[in-house]
Amino acid sequence: MCTLLAAITLVACKEHIDMGARYVMKEETAYSYLCKHDRYSGYVDLLQKVPVSRLSSSNVGSLLSARGNFTVFAPDNDAIQQYLDTLASKGIIDAPCWEGFRDSSSLDSIRKVIVYNSIINGGDHLAAYDVAQFPINDGGEFPLNNMYDRKLIVNYFDDPDSITINGALMDERNNNIRVLNGFIHNVHSVVAPTNNTLGTLLNTIFTEKQSGYYVSAMLVHAVGLLDTLQAYRDEAYEAAYQTGQVPKMIAHESGVGYTTGRLPEHRYIGFTFFAETDEVWEKEIGKNRFDITVDDVVDWLKSNGYYSTAKTDGNYKSEDNILNQFVTYHFLPMRLASDRLVLHWNEKGYSSQRKQPTVVQYEYYTCMGKRRLVKFLESAESGGVCINRFPTIDNARRGTYHEISCDADKAGIKVPVPETDGEFNVRNGIIYPIDQIMAYTDQVRDNLHKERIRFDIVSAMPEMMNNDIRLQYYSLGQRWGFPFTSQYPYFDDVYIADESWFFYYNGYNETMKNYQGDELNVRGFLDVTFRLPPVPADGIYEIRFNVQSEGYNRGMVQFYWGENKDNLAPMGIPLDIRMSGLERRTTSGTFPSNVGWEKDTQDDDYNAEVDKKMRNNGFMKGAEIYCDGGQGLSVMARADPVIVRRIIVREPMKADKTYYLRFKSVLDDQTREFYMDYLEYCPKEVYDNPETPEDIW
Repeated sequence: MCTLLAAITLVACKEHIDMGARYVMKEETAYSYLCKHDRYSGYVDLLQKVPVSRLSSSNVGSLLSARGNFTVFAPDNDAIQQYLDTLASKGIIDAPCWEGFRDSSSLDSIRKVIVYNSIINGGDHLAAYDVAQFPINDGGEFPLNNMYDRKLIVNYFDDPDSITINGALMDERNNNIRVLNGFIHNVHSVVAPTNNTLGTLLNTIFTEKQSGYYVSAMLVHAVGLLDTLQAYRDEAYEAAYQTGQVPKMIAHESGVGYTTGRLPEHRYIGFTFFAETDEVWEKEIGKNRFDITVDDVVDWLKSNGYYSTAKTDGNYKSEDNILNQFVTYHFLPMRLASDRLVLHWNEKGYSSQRKQPTVVQYEYYTCMGKRRLVKFLESAESGGVCINRFPTIDNARRGTYHEISCDADKAGIKVPVPETDGEFNVRNGIIYPIDQIMAYTDQVRDNLHKERIRFDIVSAMPEMMNNDIRLQYYSLGQRWGFPFTSQYPYFDDVYIADESWFFYYNGYNETMKNYQGDELNVRGFLDVTFRLPPVPADGIYEIRFNVQSEGYNRGMVQFYWGENKDNLAPMGIPLDIRMSGLERRTTSGTFPSNVGWEKDTQDDDYNAEVDKKMRNNGFMKGAEIYCDGGQGLSVMARADPVIVRRIIVREPMKADKTYYLRFKSVLDDQTREFYMDYLEYCPKEVYDNPETPEDIW
């Protein structure tokens, strides 16, 4: 006989926990609050039964009694009963109660699903989330994972009191309950993301002919991507990390003392899929969605002139094939929630309190398959994030860098709220339904070729996004360290030689003088090689390297560039990254610079002449678009002489070629630092345009 949840009798609400550095609060904690309210009796019972981890004998109830910062999405008794009803209706359990489980393993697993998914643990330093601190975007993710190591997604509706967490409706009254160690939010259903992968989801849609994304799933199946989309975690890295085969990082001296780079615990794999809905395909092909075939889509692509240089044979799994190029352009090799598509931090006018876009901000990512750039843009005028949008921008020297207008054929594709309900909330991916065809057309290529492409170097490293490393709210001095490639190849596109201590500085929520706040920093005997993103079209490009030379421990490096990763050509003389606009800072003293930097005046003709002189020396001022330090400042990076751009390559480049950039120290001093912030591709049509000079932004 099933035991009614409402009739559960609670045992004592305290159990042993290894306190360590923690202590139990003497007043109301999350756990004591839940114990005092009968509506949570079933949830409290589970908190007493579920261990903190497989390595701990303490239960989660004891954890919620201790000091910390917990965000608890607490299901009431009705929510838990509803979840059991659902499991019974699916045949997972024999009856809608705890006695209905067929074995103890399944019972323990479901208990953990309910408990671990309901709690975000901020530890001792990161604050719990009240509603005001929820992600502002509809479909945005909480920065921290829950105890089940999953991202929770928030959705908003027209009714301001209607908020869901992974589809679970929050109670409009019983939320934002402040307790000594966090916040409690009552939810009317269990927060339980599926364990399926994106590959499993799309295969189910295709094989079972489910409506909504049937045609898109069919195309993904045809090009052979389903197996790739099954991956969600690098199990070899898991084993290496857990057994200590990945050595710890050295301590790094900084303004906050010596701090050791934190090794990532995991190497997750993720995907973002921009999928045309079945309605789009029915409109374009003129058939019912379930009658549309792969040949229909291929014929449509050919008749509309897409991918004219691609092969049109039946080898859809080849990157040279027209269908393969079309489908893979819809995928990014990283999982990006709506608030991570375009990152905002210190661009002009932006405030993390208001969280409203201001000037034009963008990201350039490389798609899967045949490598092509996908541009994402958001501004005060764009109405949200758009794919491949090319507006007219007020980019004069005295301009605002806001959009002036945007032609209809350059407006791009508006990115909607992602599909995250039910089975769509997969563990390794996210799907955005788009209402028009997405393709790398000749027009997209040509428009990309007409603009300067600036990208934070970390945006070209999917592992940084998939593993919550890039631009997250961590405490001051948070550094991540990564193993040498010989120890473990953590990055697909970065080769880290032995004795190159590779750090990531997370400057988010700090005042570092970097584009988007963060930077890469390497100590030791530097030798690092990057695989670069593709250029959009054949032509002559400059590659610029942004330098912030404020530190006295900067070093000197030789750049190498080319197509053969193992035999790259040196580019010019070694680059002294201690050289700023006005000074050359070394550990033995500060010396004048011969760069030619001068502060801007009210005479823009004179300012332009200064810019030309600096370019002749291989230098450019910093970009006008972002603040010189944290956000909200009136001084932009262009006005700071320690921030300069160095022109390191000016060479012909081809869209179908892969290029590499190597940095190697020329100083026999392993205490020197190599600093890296962002790179720029600038086509000759932009930097050498006599009619429209390149802007200062």
